[in-house]
Amino acid sequence: MEEITISSRHVGYPVRLDEASVGNESNSSGVSWAAVIGGAFVTAALSLILLALGAGLGFSSVSPWSNIGASPSTLGTAAIVWLILMQVMSSSVGGYLAGRLRTKWANIHTDEVYFRDTAHGFLAWAVALVITAAFLASAATSMVGSAAQSASSVGAEREINPNEYFVDALLRSDHEVPDSSRASVRGEAGRILANALRHGGLDVAPADKAYLAQLVTSRTGLNTTDAQKRVSDVVAEAQQAADTARKMVAHSLLWTFVALLAGAFCASFTATIGGRQRDHVVTV
Repeated sequence: MEEITISSRHVGYPVRLDEASVGNESNSSGVSWAAVIGGAFVTAALSLILLALGAGLGFSSVSPWSNIGASPSTLGTAAIVWLILMQVMSSSVGGYLAGRLRTKWANIHTDEVYFRDTAHGFLAWAVALVITAAFLASAATSMVGSAAQSASSVGAEREINPNEYFVDALLRSDHEVPDSSRASVRGEAGRILANALRHGGLDVAPADKAYLAQLVTSRTGLNTTDAQKRVSDVVAEAQQAADTARKMVAHSLLWTFVALLAGAFCASFTATIGGRQRDHVVTV
């Protein structure tokens, strides 16, 4: 046994501490990685299970017929709510296990124990997030590779243009107009339209707008005035669709941030509960 004198401003008094306890505490890590990794795997597994359940419920409520099944707005709201609940449930269980299974610390102040338990829950949530993101990225890469292989196997050689619908609307005609270079006309119109959308959509260069109107006139038989109006309407519609898609992505990312933040809080909080119950276990 070693005698250590702890001095204060007014008095010094001897305190006997066990050498083994002091040495072990100074040499041991404050993180129980086994508990953190265990809680992280549980969180990741529950997240994938709940994700599959939510996707199944969502697909089962969709119908190809109008006025049947849930509306897109309802599905979007339900998906956001389910994403938050999924994070809360999986993170709470994983954080609790990380706190309950961690090593019991002896001779540690209550505030330090609370901080370490919170850190264990947060670490379990962070590791689970990395595992889930890696799994989803691998699955997405696999699906994209399979889709590309299937497309090449059936001989799909043309490039997919996201603006094809708007090109169709641009060159739509009530009667067939002979055109020996239809593919080249469509490709050129698509490139001009894509360039216009990339630079703001409504700010189409006058030369490009005039040329597009000329292509529409030659392809559809419309007069110059109607062709110019069609060009303006289609470009504006394409720009509105692009803005709507951009807002939807931003909206979904903001709610994903809220869900992940809720998951981090729940994991950290439930880890303190698990750690407190771990410390109150009486050894028989």
